[in-house]
Amino acid sequence: MSDERRGFFFAFVAYGTWGVAPVYFKLVEFASPLEIVTHRVVWSVLILAILLVVRRQMYALRHLGWSKVGWLAVSGTLVCVNWLVFVWALLNERMLETSLGYYINPLVNIVLGGLFLAERLRRAQMIAVFIATCGVLNEIVAVGVVPWAGLTLAVTFGFYGLVRKKLAVDSAVGLGVETTLLLPLAIGYLAYISFTGEGSLAAGSTEEIGLLALGGVVTVIPLVCFAAAALRLPLTVLGFIQYLAPSLTFLLAVFVYDEPFRLSQTITFGCIWFALLMFSLEGLYHQSRLSKNIAGKVT
Repeated sequence: MSDERRGFFFAFVAYGTWGVAPVYFKLVEFASPLEIVTHRVVWSVLILAILLVVRRQMYALRHLGWSKVGWLAVSGTLVCVNWLVFVWALLNERMLETSLGYYINPLVNIVLGGLFLAERLRRAQMIAVFIATCGVLNEIVAVGVVPWAGLTLAVTFGFYGLVRKKLAVDSAVGLGVETTLLLPLAIGYLAYISFTGEGSLAAGSTEEIGLLALGGVVTVIPLVCFAAAALRLPLTVLGFIQYLAPSLTFLLAVFVYDEPFRLSQTITFGCIWFALLMFSLEGLYHQSRLSKNIAGKVT
């Protein structure tokens, strides 16, 4: 298998896993969202520790410095909020809204890049952001409720990506530090609910505890596959494949979990899909022009 084919394989495994992850979280809805997330933190720490030892990356922890550790605490808080809102939304029949949030995320990244990284927004990008914003406003006007869960997912993951981009830390190493910093809080919460006779550790079955432990696997496997794909594929290709995750979640919500898909949502999602299509095609066109300019200068 060629390196490029391996890249496609890893990318589809990563985004495919993220896309069908709601199935797993529906299986553990016997626990509260906070308990699910704390288990996810605990088991992720254990799996990531083994992974870093196997990949001989433990040495990288010694060279981070306190400044980077501090920023990883910030990014860890962002990802924890993201996980908590995601699980809460899934367990409250708002899977479509999580799909909406992750569709919006690339456009949020554009705005954050312009605000914090001095990245100039091109005209087509600004139009795409405007169209997506119209879609969200349509949802607010039509339903009368702000889709806060989806927007929170998009914004927290956008800021998470911004912090991690500035830090330039390996994905597994970074997540290992983030989850380790959250570990005392996670253990403290699990100890508290166990002491009060609640939670799966105190009142659950072995099967339930095993299912919660799988949260670490669901977290780490797509991360490792994504990192492997990023090494083998251009970012423009990954940019297209990333839409696989919210698309799978969208299909699960409508056709498997029977969440109602209103007429107003057709307009909302239609605006966002059109904006993403414009954003993607413009990105390909811009990348093509850059490649031609570079080739022209070389020759």
